[in-house]
Amino acid sequence: MGKQLVYFTSDLHFHHENIIRHTKRPFQNIEQMDQTLIKNWNQLVGFQDEVYILGDFTMKGSTLAMEILSELKGTKHLIRGNHDRFVDDPSFNQSLFASIQDYAEVEVYNTKFILFHYPILEWNGFFRGSFCLHGHQHNHWDYNEQNRRQGILRYDVGVDANNMRPIGAEKIISFFNSPLLQN
Repeated sequence: MGKQLVYFTSDLHFHHENIIRHTKRPFQNIEQMDQTLIKNWNQLVGFQDEVYILGDFTMKGSTLAMEILSELKGTKHLIRGNHDRFVDDPSFNQSLFASIQDYAEVEVYNTKFILFHYPILEWNGFFRGSFCLHGHQHNHWDYNEQNRRQGILRYDVGVDANNMRPIGAEKIISFFNSPLLQN
């Protein structure tokens, strides 16, 4: 059995047609978007891996949420976002998530990660090398690069900033520890 890996993602917005236009996602329709997000997830994440979803999984109800969650590999944790009301629906099977929280702090590879749907300016361990992971803003890759250049250990794990796939904890650590390229 291989090493268990930890991934983070956010703002998948399954079956949300307006998000394609709003964030300029490269999809013709919601079916193509949903299929691509599921395929990208399952190509990366193994059954033994853990994935922290930092909000906005879907706003299209508990039935759709349960169908998609059952297709995705890994042990899934939800950090609630502003569009995750489906978890409060009595028909939703909450056991599809290993945990449901508004905020979490986890240690992965001897590194502390602060998990919240929304970006914050300061967090626990801010001056001691902890990383703040968030979603919500639908940033693109350059947002994370700008934070790195400014020495801010805040990272948008949303699919819009990460090539429509989850991002591994090791990649985030390595991203902030790699030397900056000079223009």
